[in-house]
Amino acid sequence: MSLSKKLAILTVVAVAAGVGGALSDYVLSSGVTTKAVAASAAASRVPASKAEMQLSFSPVVDAAAPAVVNVYATRRVQQRARSPFFDDPFFERFFGGNGFGQPRERVERSLGSGVIVDPSGVIVTNHHVIKGATEVRVALADRTEFDADIILDEERTDLAILKIRDPKQAFPSLPFADSDELKVGDLVLAIGNPFGVGQTVTSGIVSALARTHVGISNYQFFIQTDAAINPGNSGGALVDMNGRLVGVNTAIFSRSGGSNGIGFAIPANMVRLVAEGAISGKGIERAWFGGSLQMVTADIAEGLGLDRPRGVLVTALDEDGPAEEAGLEVGDLLLQVNGKDVDSPDAFEYRYATVKLGAEAELTILRDGREKVLTVRTATAPERPPRDAVLIDGYSPFGGATVYNLSPAVAQELGLDTGLKGVVVAKVEQGSTADRLGVRVGDIIRRLNGEVIRTTRVLEILTEQNFRLWRMEIERNGQTIKTTISG
Repeated sequence: MSLSKKLAILTVVAVAAGVGGALSDYVLSSGVTTKAVAASAAASRVPASKAEMQLSFSPVVDAAAPAVVNVYATRRVQQRARSPFFDDPFFERFFGGNGFGQPRERVERSLGSGVIVDPSGVIVTNHHVIKGATEVRVALADRTEFDADIILDEERTDLAILKIRDPKQAFPSLPFADSDELKVGDLVLAIGNPFGVGQTVTSGIVSALARTHVGISNYQFFIQTDAAINPGNSGGALVDMNGRLVGVNTAIFSRSGGSNGIGFAIPANMVRLVAEGAISGKGIERAWFGGSLQMVTADIAEGLGLDRPRGVLVTALDEDGPAEEAGLEVGDLLLQVNGKDVDSPDAFEYRYATVKLGAEAELTILRDGREKVLTVRTATAPERPPRDAVLIDGYSPFGGATVYNLSPAVAQELGLDTGLKGVVVAKVEQGSTADRLGVRVGDIIRRLNGEVIRTTRVLEILTEQNFRLWRMEIERNGQTIKTTISG
């Protein structure tokens, strides 16, 4: 029987089941019984009557919309008036590229959305909505406004947590859904303030799950939806048909700046982790795996004897880390975390990061052609050695950079492999010497003028010297960069 005829039979059965028609337990040519199709159709089906087509999302909106707020962020930036000689290398050499004008203050404003997740006035929004903000104000759906404080701001997840200042009332809030229960095709609503026109609701479906390589945050794992999302929707709510928060809208794929039907939301399970850390005052605590993973390509899959690429390959293990203690070995193929498939290092990192600390995670692996389940007890990454933060000043190439000793905890904070050792750049002051020379957060300083840099104090001593030339060796994204700079 042709595929079109099979689909026709399935459609007839599904519609019949939807209207409650009695069906015998016939076996279709595809091998699927009519009872199985009927059971599936009863749980999820198309409208079967005119009355059903006139159903409305308004009850969901009535419940969810009051918990979605507008977020107004203000930044006050010190800026020097630009001199006509600013671009001349001769003058820049003497004035350090700062121009000649007196500093003046410029006010920048941004608009986004947020979601109240606790009646005490705790609000989730995006990091990029309030980045660098000196003042934040939120407006509820009824147009009442409140000042808010930033109690947690994390660029890695592109999430920030706000708290309404001096609340005098309980606020409407949204409960979290288990975002792992979402399925492609589920109906969702996006609520926010696109283009600053006021609160707006759009509907759509979940068009994809576990989207990676989006380039929005370190945790590359997003819900994709075709519900219209536009500038100003960032930080707004993505809700299911039960009025629960399934995600926080964070980005769109667009060439024009408007919605093209591809929007991305941070899953609620990650949002909950960040929000609970902020509410408890402990900050964000994530499980440490203690190993490095690699995507399985078609060539690797063939070498492992797989019929297709799947899972992630264990390429390195930290000494005495949780993965090693659980019995993992280099070369193991990691297939699932707690029964959820992982097909990329990003997907694994998300799944493992959202496991509750202290709980046991079941890892399904493939070793020597056989599947095996190992149990890992989750724990936080240790800070050994202590980070010993040092702000480098003076006229060295690292002037204005804050450096830490690398440990599993520091590496995890910065999104680096937790087995790395040495000294890493943790912060770079804007406009500093390090900033102008292109030093970046995450750079590992290997050598300076031939000296191996093993601790922050060694680097501090070296940068206090008056060298005519600075020979630097930096590791960035696994590549070594060598350069020489005149003092």
